[in-house]
Amino acid sequence: MDEYQKEVEKLAKQVGSTLRNIRKEKGISLQQLSEQTGVSALTLGNIERGEANPSLAVIWKIANGLRIPISMLLNEQQEVKISRNHEGNRVLSDDEAIRLEPMFDTSGYGSMEIHRAFLKGNETYAPGAHQPGVVEYVTVMEGEVQVKVEDEVYHLYEYDSIKFKGDREHAYINPTDQVAVLHFVMTYADGRR
Repeated sequence: MDEYQKEVEKLAKQVGSTLRNIRKEKGISLQQLSEQTGVSALTLGNIERGEANPSLAVIWKIANGLRIPISMLLNEQQEVKISRNHEGNRVLSDDEAIRLEPMFDTSGYGSMEIHRAFLKGNETYAPGAHQPGVVEYVTVMEGEVQVKVEDEVYHLYEYDSIKFKGDREHAYINPTDQVAVLHFVMTYADGRR
């Protein structure tokens, strides 16, 4: 088994364990969680046991249904943490157009999370609307990206940034052949954890 596969299995077990703990803390069954998230109870059970590697779309559905930041499911809790490029947890979208690397979850310090993402050339990532109260701040660190928020499209170049309410339908479009590197900061205005 290669190192990447070991990392994937470790992440799957971590997400499963964290999900089980959160679900139990909230006092809800797998069936209730399924109804809240739109993810089948069978899939949720497999995730909790570490037997499934959920895609980014499934993780978003779970986080939105539980009204928590996705980094709460993805990041290990540590006092001091260095986030190195291409190390740590990585999650792919269903079509593998984007790879998300959660960098920091600020639980205990506020309601914010920070990610880096790599959007392949000529690809689109449309996460849909997030839970109410989410605000996204996105900076293009390399390349260029079009950010579509509902019906408006904003073209961003290297080091350009955008802020918008994440509970609106939105998408990221890479119009070039090169990978675009994005830096996300997501805040949760109502402080739900």
